[in-house]
Order: sequence, then C-alpha cells, then structure tokens
Amino acid sequence: MASIYTHQDGNVRKTWFLMTIFLVVVIGVGFAFSYIMNAPIILWIAVGISIFMNIGAYWYSDRIVLKMTGAREVKREENRELWNIVENLSITAGLKMPKLYIIEDSAPNAFATGRDEEHAVVAVTSGLLSMLDRNELEGVIAHELSHIGNRDMLVMTVVVVLVGFIALISDFFIRMSLYGGHGNSRDNRLGVFLVIAGIVLAILSPIIAKLIQLAISRKREFLADASGALLTRYPEGLASALLKISTYKAPMKRANNATAHLFISNPFGAEARKGLHKFFMTHPPVVERVAALRGSK
Repeated sequence: MASIYTHQDGNVRKTWFLMTIFLVVVIGVGFAFSYIMNAPIILWIAVGISIFMNIGAYWYSDRIVLKMTGAREVKREENRELWNIVENLSITAGLKMPKLYIIEDSAPNAFATGRDEEHAVVAVTSGLLSMLDRNELEGVIAHELSHIGNRDMLVMTVVVVLVGFIALISDFFIRMSLYGGHGNSRDNRLGVFLVIAGIVLAILSPIIAKLIQLAISRKREFLADASGALLTRYPEGLASALLKISTYKAPMKRANNATAHLFISNPFGAEARKGLHKFFMTHPPVVERVAALRGSK
C-alpha cells in the first residue's frame, strides 16, 4: 500500500540528521572539556566514542532493544494464529514477513524494531495475546507493520541508543568538571566561563535528546494508527484494542524511559500519568487516538 510508505524517505533522512546532531553534540562537549582540563586526549576520545556509538546505534540498536525488553523469538509452531495474522497483513502491506518475538509480561503491549524491512522485528507481550480478540490483535499488528513500512522503527530505535548514551556521557563529563578542575587555562575568566558552559551543555544534552524522542514518538503514533486502520480496513479493531490496553494499570516488568517510545502504549501503566512520567509521556492520550480512529476528533 503506497500510503504506508509516504514518510519512509523522510524517516531515513531524519535518522541521519539525528546521528549527525549526536556526533556534533558529543564532539562539542568533548572539545569544551578538553580545553577546560587542558587535555586534548578527551577530544579524541569523544570523537572515537561518537563514531563508534553512531555505528552501533545503526547496526545493533534492534538487538540492544530486544535484550533490554527480554523478548524471545518464536516460530510458527508456537503460535500459529499470531504468525498467520502477521504473515497475512505483511502480504497485504507489501512487506517481508518480520521476525516475531514475545515478551513474557502480563502487561499488554507491542513494538516494532529493526533498521530496515529485511531486519524488521515485531514483538508482543503475552498479556496482549491473552487480552485481545483477533480483530483487535490485527489492529495492533497492522499498527506495528505501519511503523516498519514507514521505517519509523529505524529512527525510533536509533534514538534509544543515542538518548541513553548522551545521558551517560553527560553525567561522566559533569563528574570530570567537578573533580578535575580546569588545568592551566591561559585566561582564568575564559576558563571559568568554559567550565560553566560545559556543565550547562552537559545538563541540557539529555533534555534535548528527550525532547527529540518525544516529538518523534507522538506524531508517529497517530500516523501508524491511521495507516494500520487503512491496512485492516477496520479502524474499530485498533480503537477497541487501545481502550483495552489502557485499562491495564500495572507497568511492564522492564519498563524504562529509553525504550518507552517504541511501544504502542506507554509501558509505565498508571505511573505514566504521575510525577515526572507525566511530563515525559511518549504517547498521545488514548482518548485522542481512539477519537481520531473513529473519526470524531
């Protein structure tokens, strides 16, 4: 279906853009601290790490996500109904059959990952399989296949690795600035300024990364809902599935902020509407998504 692939090229460009921004930010932070501490080796380390992480994010981010969520691969014999649903919808969408994974978790949820159609994965929780009927399950699978068709999962999965690493390296640089001093700066005032600027940049980096993550996720969910409904030609199936999923209050066992935006529904359950989780919600409200599917915005 041509409509599924409307945003594919844009997502590829966005992935390269994010990876470039990541490269610049990490090298920029490394340069600031190498100057502050009069240690050029820090800059070279930052360059090496940024290149290494970009390569790793592109080629191995899907494996990292599967490990983080505890997903295991399943074959046709283990769940023929699920396999047939995915296979039939893949054929309808003009996509190759993705690998199937199941997460042993009573919380109903699902996600797609992989860098391209040839390496795509659809993962569902055991709770999702036990809660939904066939029409609802088809709606969820169609939603995830839409992410694959548009290559949403490429940019969304790369973000998992880059966001997590920016947070780690920012914390590392903050600790270095607090305990390392600024060495033999030629201009003490400039040195103090760079110390402050370096710390501020290190603090802002993960916040900027999180904002990028949020912007990517919320728009993509609406698009995948619409494309998934078009694929099944039965919007009510996905709408009903979303309503059922939203009634489950407990969080997933391995819920974390790095992978939350990948799932069809926020993996924190009721906790997603409390405290800091509410501020960093990666999904639009279910009522808005259902209203859009039912054509009653």
